[in-house]
Amino acid sequence: MPRALVVLGAGGGIGRGVVEAAVEAGHAVVAVGLDEAGRLALLERHPRADVVAMAAPIASDADAAALATRLRGMGCVIDGVVASLAGEHPCGRLIDEPADVLQRALDQDLLPHLFAARHLLPLLGAGASGYVLVGGPGGRYPWAGYGHCSIAAAALRMMARVLHDEAARHGQRVQLLSLDAPVAGAREKNRSAGASDQAVAVGRRALSMLDAARGRRPAPILDYSDAMTSQVIARAPLRAPSSHPSAERHAADDALLPARDLRAARALLDSIVSPTSPGSLHDEHC
Repeated sequence: MPRALVVLGAGGGIGRGVVEAAVEAGHAVVAVGLDEAGRLALLERHPRADVVAMAAPIASDADAAALATRLRGMGCVIDGVVASLAGEHPCGRLIDEPADVLQRALDQDLLPHLFAARHLLPLLGAGASGYVLVGGPGGRYPWAGYGHCSIAAAALRMMARVLHDEAARHGQRVQLLSLDAPVAGAREKNRSAGASDQAVAVGRRALSMLDAARGRRPAPILDYSDAMTSQVIARAPLRAPSSHPSAERHAADDALLPARDLRAARALLDSIVSPTSPGSLHDEHC
């Protein structure tokens, strides 16, 4: 495994989609959060897959440091990271739930991303594609009844911008793939089950972000709007990864155009249905 893609949260519904998309594209994968049963099930579906599974939690700074040590010991070059880290939270109104429910949402949805980025960003090798965080819905517009998750998602958007700027000073690329709606199968608890079509489509979008980011500084946030975007990505042809980063520099630029057009249309419709204060929309895509 000379060059590998690290997928954090690989046992979750979206994480499995990222792993499936990466395997289909020919990447070697280190699937963190996928147990051995899940890895064997994946190999049954993709017999030629090059996948290493690690059932490693990332609940603390120490956990992330231990994971970084294990990855260094593998002797491979980390070509990119896709992090899909989120917990499970009860529904309910903010004013009805005790404060520790919000604290738990931040502890499970936000802080693990910080722990991982602190220790894994330094592992990215020369010419690496970058680091993509996957964020849940509610970050731009709060979901009534899901306030705790919305606040955590909004905080992740802000943290992604900060990490994006800090990493850029060292020639690294950090981006957030922000989901505007839940993904079918994302809460599937059976880690041996195959990923849903929507989850694989999200995985393909994450890979296209990494591919397109080579050699340039990308936007900090890409909003993944709706099922229409998923269908566009699901039909996009897959290519095996190249060993020459410069050859892939502009390979996925065309794949990003449909999502950009859809986001512009969605922003227009949102402004009609739910008017917002001036300046609140263009800031999201700076």
